[in-house]
Amino acid sequence: MRSHTVLASISALLVSACASAPPVLADQRLIPAAMETDPAGARGDAADDPALWLHPDDASKSLILGTNKREGLVVYNLNGKEVQRLPIGLINNVDLRQSADRPYDVAVASNDQVHAISIFLIDRATGEVSHRGDIPTNRTEPYGICSAREGNHDYAGVTYKDGTVEIWAVSASPLEFAGQLVKTMKLGTQIEGCVFDETQGLLFVGEENRGLWKFAYHDEAPAAVLIDEIGSATGLVADVEGVTLWRGKEGKGWLVASAQSANRFIVYDRQAPHAHRGSFSIVANPELGIDEVTHTDGLDIFSGALPGWPRGIVIVQDDGNPQSGVDQNFKVASWAEIEAALNLPQYEAE
Repeated sequence: MRSHTVLASISALLVSACASAPPVLADQRLIPAAMETDPAGARGDAADDPALWLHPDDASKSLILGTNKREGLVVYNLNGKEVQRLPIGLINNVDLRQSADRPYDVAVASNDQVHAISIFLIDRATGEVSHRGDIPTNRTEPYGICSAREGNHDYAGVTYKDGTVEIWAVSASPLEFAGQLVKTMKLGTQIEGCVFDETQGLLFVGEENRGLWKFAYHDEAPAAVLIDEIGSATGLVADVEGVTLWRGKEGKGWLVASAQSANRFIVYDRQAPHAHRGSFSIVANPELGIDEVTHTDGLDIFSGALPGWPRGIVIVQDDGNPQSGVDQNFKVASWAEIEAALNLPQYEAE
């Protein structure tokens, strides 16, 4: 990390601070943005949630899938330039899993317009993204979504504003697609962000105005276990929006949640008891002409090496570019810089 960049970012943050600005915690580190995408392309609250797709042969050709919840799915290259747009409806969240045993990868998205799980196929040779179809959830407004792959089976976790969490078995190929509801859990109030940890058999979920939870989703009747609560000493505040993982081998790594109203991200051990490791914010990078990140909704971490980012990246939605609700886009920060700033052990990526 270049110290003069960080100092410039800190100075900019302090100059712009006002009485209503969220406080910077003692263990909160300020990480400069390393890249940003083109705007999602709609006025107002548009961008929401990203997911990274790794090109199997050339990491420089990897892609960022981002939702424009007023229009559909937007695809960016690693320089942040838009390369594809799929205006299929009101897509809120997106997630994907990759598998070398087939010539395509599967992404799932929550589609508020048709109350369905939207299925996308990503050609592993070309990177082209195609909309395969929609699986009705038979419930109003699927909100958040996350994906899992175990063996040869794909799953989608779907969350709702009434606190319901569903797990769906999903089957998708160029010839067919289908979905079956296999399990339902319940929290008390509105939830959105979720992430599967297949290695540990856990589903992490953010209840926006309560805290961070986990379910052992293979259990017949998974019980909700509270990991952290809003207002605790960790700095977790409402809304608890995006939830993601840095995945190390043998279940090691980090669980990260977006504390939206404080412009910060809380880091925990991936493994129980999920000890708090600190927090970070993504601040402006004046050298690259990138503004700070505020009021993040969705986020995604890629744990492998990418060109210029040997320890991976975190991709986050930015509410304002630079003003709130204007030209919303996605920002990228280096995981190596976060790792160093929080003094995290360097695990081998999963």
